[in-house]
Amino acid sequence: MKRILILLVSIAAVGGLVGWRLFTKAKDTQMQAQGRLAMAKSAPPVTVSPVELRDIVQTYVGVGTVVAPFNVKVAPKVSGRLDFLQVREGAPVKQGEVLARIDPSQIQAMVNQQQAAVAEAQSRLSQAQLTRLPNSVNVSTQIQQQAGALASAKADADQVRQASNSAIVTAQAAVTDAQAKVDVATSAIRNAEATVRSSSANVSNYQAKYNRTYDLYKQGFIAAQDVDDAKTALNVEQESLNVANTQLGSNKALLALAVSQKSSADQQLKITLVKTKSDIAAADAKVKQAAAALKYAKANTAQNPAYEQNLAALRSVVVAAQAQLRNVQSQLEDCILRSPIDGFVTARYVDPGAIVSPTQPVVAVQALRDIFVDTTVPEDVAGLLRAGQTTDIQFDGLPGRRYHSTISQITPAADPQSRLFPVRTILTNKDDAVKPGMFARVSMVTHRVPNASVVPREAVQRTKTGASVVVVDDKDIAQRRTVRLGDEDAKGIQILDGVSPKELVITLSNAKLKDGQKVKPTLIDARAQKAGSDTKGKTADADVKHD
Repeated sequence: MKRILILLVSIAAVGGLVGWRLFTKAKDTQMQAQGRLAMAKSAPPVTVSPVELRDIVQTYVGVGTVVAPFNVKVAPKVSGRLDFLQVREGAPVKQGEVLARIDPSQIQAMVNQQQAAVAEAQSRLSQAQLTRLPNSVNVSTQIQQQAGALASAKADADQVRQASNSAIVTAQAAVTDAQAKVDVATSAIRNAEATVRSSSANVSNYQAKYNRTYDLYKQGFIAAQDVDDAKTALNVEQESLNVANTQLGSNKALLALAVSQKSSADQQLKITLVKTKSDIAAADAKVKQAAAALKYAKANTAQNPAYEQNLAALRSVVVAAQAQLRNVQSQLEDCILRSPIDGFVTARYVDPGAIVSPTQPVVAVQALRDIFVDTTVPEDVAGLLRAGQTTDIQFDGLPGRRYHSTISQITPAADPQSRLFPVRTILTNKDDAVKPGMFARVSMVTHRVPNASVVPREAVQRTKTGASVVVVDDKDIAQRRTVRLGDEDAKGIQILDGVSPKELVITLSNAKLKDGQKVKPTLIDARAQKAGSDTKGKTADADVKHD
């Protein structure tokens, strides 16, 4: 009886526990249903943004290269030894600044000689002017003296021509001899190269022979002496090859020396030709002077026309001597090499002590103040650009900096290989930070729509039938509107009709909205965000933006 009572009590306890669990679960289910109903009736939160009134700007970004507008290779006008050159690559120079000097001693000697000739001609002219009035000198004696002077001047002129011809022949012979040395050295190189090829072939042959002998020796078919003989023969041929290579190098050095001698002989021939021409001209002038003096002597000393002709001849001699003096003085000035532009030295081709000529540049100077940035664009973009248009440029080598340039040239013909149109912009390089050859990214405006109604891209919903946006009115009611889209850029899409500026459009919603449903909007003002971002950017980049 006691056991039955305990069993009944246990059953009653379990039943009560089960009933309490069922009651609790039903209550929780009821509360959850009430919560879902409350959430369904409440306004869902959404993010909205106003319709902006701004410009739609479309750009094209091309890659470009920095090019210096002026790249001048400074070369001398006269030949000679370079005795002064201190500028190095990277040195800034000003227009007119002395870059280098050529040894002026030879030209200075020519200047001194010509100055003496001018002084002599002026002295003779002065003497003729002093003796203009008739004198008692025997006319026949004067004629004999002047005839002798003319004969002497002609003899001197013939002697000058012979000496000039001899000097020219000697200089030409030196050129011919130097050319012969070049030809001999070239032939010797060919022979040495043939010897090297022959020795190389012999080495390969003896190497193969040695390998075969060694293989036979390892197999026991021949004696070790045969292997040694083959090895010795191979070493002899290898030594012959080394000697041939040495001889080839020596011949190449001789060729370089011969070429240098040939260049020096050519320069000496040019100098000789100039000097002989000047000497012959001076001798001819003396002949003319003597002839004029003889003519004067033959005339009556009392006759003014004869004196006038003599004076005119002497004046012509003075003028000719002065012209020759100015010529050699200009050559003396040409010994100084000056920078033709403001810029930087970008290359140095020779060192002091070298012999330079008018065909050989000494340094290169590039202007870096207003520089070019060259890029290319496709044909559809080229038609949208115009000269004078402003562009933005950034350089990978100057991170964080942004420069402004102006389009100066749009080539009307495309490159036949790439089918791209070259575009050149001008950039003012105020701090000289941009260098030729740097990689650039050029941003160019290709299309602009002013005062467009723009919404964020995420606000537009596209379907097969068209596009729409959800507008929130002043009572927080969502209304779906069909819109017509226009141009777009990276920041938004133009709405041609369907919305008005400053209306709010939904950009983000966690729930599917119904037309006419009340919402709880959170405003994100894109213009305020942009203004804040621009303010930060201006503060951070104030020191790196350049016009």
